[in-house]
Amino acid sequence: MCHHAQLLIQFFDTGTSYVDQRVLVPSGFPASSSQVARMTGNLHTKGEERLQLRRVLPSITAAPVLPSGRPKVTLNIWFCAILNPIWEMCKERERVTMATRGGGEGAPEIPTIDQAYSKISNSITVEWATVPGATSYLLTAEDGDTVIEAMVANSPGTVTGLKAATLYQITIRSISAAGRSQASPPKQAKTVLAAPILEVSSPSPDSILVHWEAVYMAIGFSVSIMQANGLGRIRKENTTNTSLTFSNLDAGTLYTIKAYAWNANGIPGDDSTCNQRTSPHAPADIQVSFDSGALKASVSWTPTEGAFNYTVMALSGSSELSCSTTVSSCSILSLRCGTEYLISILASNDAGFSKSSSTVSLKTVACAPGRVTIREDSPGHLSVAWSNVDLGDYYVAFVKSDDGLEVHCNTSLTQCNFLSECGFTYFISVFAYNKAGQSPLGDVFSYTTAPCCPSDINPVLVSSDRVEIVWSPVRGAELYETKAVAGYNVVECNDTAPACTLSALECNTKYNVTVYSFSEVRGSNMSCTSHFITTAPCSPEIKNISKDALSTINVHWRATNDDAIYTVTAQGEKGLYRCSSKGETCTMGSLPCGSVFSVTAVAETEVGRSLPSYRVPLETAPCCPAGLTITQVTQSVINVSWTFETVAQTYVTILESHIGQSKCHTHQSHCLLGCITCGINYTVALKAISASGLTSDCTYQSYFSSACCPLGVKLYRLGPNGIRIHWQVSGGSANYSTDLYGSKGIFTCAPRAGLSFCDVTEIPCGDIYTVMVSPVAETGLKLTFCPKKIYSVTCSGSTLGKVIYRGKSNQNDTASPRQKQT
Repeated sequence: MCHHAQLLIQFFDTGTSYVDQRVLVPSGFPASSSQVARMTGNLHTKGEERLQLRRVLPSITAAPVLPSGRPKVTLNIWFCAILNPIWEMCKERERVTMATRGGGEGAPEIPTIDQAYSKISNSITVEWATVPGATSYLLTAEDGDTVIEAMVANSPGTVTGLKAATLYQITIRSISAAGRSQASPPKQAKTVLAAPILEVSSPSPDSILVHWEAVYMAIGFSVSIMQANGLGRIRKENTTNTSLTFSNLDAGTLYTIKAYAWNANGIPGDDSTCNQRTSPHAPADIQVSFDSGALKASVSWTPTEGAFNYTVMALSGSSELSCSTTVSSCSILSLRCGTEYLISILASNDAGFSKSSSTVSLKTVACAPGRVTIREDSPGHLSVAWSNVDLGDYYVAFVKSDDGLEVHCNTSLTQCNFLSECGFTYFISVFAYNKAGQSPLGDVFSYTTAPCCPSDINPVLVSSDRVEIVWSPVRGAELYETKAVAGYNVVECNDTAPACTLSALECNTKYNVTVYSFSEVRGSNMSCTSHFITTAPCSPEIKNISKDALSTINVHWRATNDDAIYTVTAQGEKGLYRCSSKGETCTMGSLPCGSVFSVTAVAETEVGRSLPSYRVPLETAPCCPAGLTITQVTQSVINVSWTFETVAQTYVTILESHIGQSKCHTHQSHCLLGCITCGINYTVALKAISASGLTSDCTYQSYFSSACCPLGVKLYRLGPNGIRIHWQVSGGSANYSTDLYGSKGIFTCAPRAGLSFCDVTEIPCGDIYTVMVSPVAETGLKLTFCPKKIYSVTCSGSTLGKVIYRGKSNQNDTASPRQKQT
């Protein structure tokens, strides 16, 4: 509650004798304590507020008037701000000196109060006759404790800031420029009672309860009520109590309530007015619709008069949901499945809530069935089972395969059976149904059937120890397990590809091969059928290779396979040679000489071929050299040469006759043979020998050695200018040629058949000649290895002189024809 700030003014003379005091609200003085605080400005001493009251002095238009006849004096004025009627905030006073006027000198007349009355509990209104010359009037109200002044311009004037139900003594002074008059005779007036402070409420839609605190000096109260819109009649009740209930009112209607107190004289005091609305009726005609997909209920009703808001409540045994709205419909969200709710509505306004409406039952959709189990009792048959749920009338189970095909089953039981296929993943969901609709989607379960079994298993490669098989990919398989079993021998391989290579198998063995499909979810499909695959035959082992004299070889091996055909292959730089047999040996002929072969054997059945056997090297004898040439080096030495063969490492050359044999062994392509008898027919043979010791015996045409060198070669002078050369034939018949080599030329002669001499008819004398008589081969080649003799032919005048023997041209005598070279 707020109070006006008042100013207490006390007047003292210079002798500090009390003269007068006033309590007033000067013009411009703060109306509240906060304004007083702001007015202090920056006047602070030792932390205490000090009012700068000099600022309000201009509002005090008249100094105190002294008693009649008292001269003008100088007064000390003490100001004190009163912020509360009970507590005076006079922490410090301000001293101001001002001059006063003596009473009766030029002051206006004293006004007379006609009447003073109170209509409001905090004020009194005064009426008086106008005083000539007065420019304003000072009204004073005193209750023995406080003095309240009010400056007014004319009659009537009102003093405010008074206490309710309080008797005041009222005086008035007229004021002019010359001063102020003395106070008028006092008149008493009492302020009316204070207005009761009302508290109202609407405990029911047709009643309003009014309550108030006791009012000072009141002995009774009058309370009236009417509709705020002015319609209807006014109801008024008098009571001495402090509460009153009005009933039979219209629900949801705004009413205006007025109340006042009266005192013992029956004088009414201030009245209080307030508005109160009655609470609304409960909503009716409730309609509920249920959205099964969103699990929400839409509730509507007939609007209720005077309702500002509506609260819809949905109650179940374990939960309470609500929604609020200002219109006549509302949606309750997040309902639980499988639950029965009781729906009720409360209407409300500023008076409170209505009674709850009648309830409406709502059964939501059933919850999704739980504890769903899926079994595959046998391949191709799925069984789906679930638990029973509250409010479920029947069930529908949906099974959708991963290729998009969907089937369903409708049942009032808790189990359904479905046909299934291998390698599919089935997505299974179960819904419960009732009149409200379909249950929410529960967990979607997946069940993967065992992967399909490969059926088109094809071996693409079969060897003695390895089988490669392929098949078409099958649905649902993430991995393939291939197992080959032969007795206790088991070989396995795993791969994600539709192919497998089984290795480390036994040759010529029948295996039971099964390909199992595998998925991580379902594991292996153990119902896959098996296939029989026989490995290729075992590799034969070559035991030995034998040769005969006709360049034919025989290959022998160890046979370990049934019904196998063995093929032996000899492969070398000069070609490829084969022979085949079902037994353990085969013959291979016409292999070229001087060749190296690699011999292998393979076994073959209708299943396949074995791996080749280990290679066995085969070397044929060296070829006989072609182009053998024999050259007579000396009478007893010949040179045999031939074309070099790369395979042969050494050669043995043999010349043999009835007289004896001459032989040489060399690694070169020629050989010198000595101890050759002249004029004898020899057989010629050569052996080519390889590095491994293989020998080829080569035969050639016979060789007739050259004729023997003549013996006793002598020169005789024949006439004046000729020379005869004569010799002795050592044996056999041969042709000879004679050559004389001199500084003046070469002279040749050949004897007639059967003769052992020949003549050179013209030969220069005075020269030295080298004489050589050489046998002539059948080819016409002159052999030059016979010894040479030197003769000098002198001149006798112009004719030949003496023929003198000078000796042989070299120191090497011809060896005896019978001597053998060693």
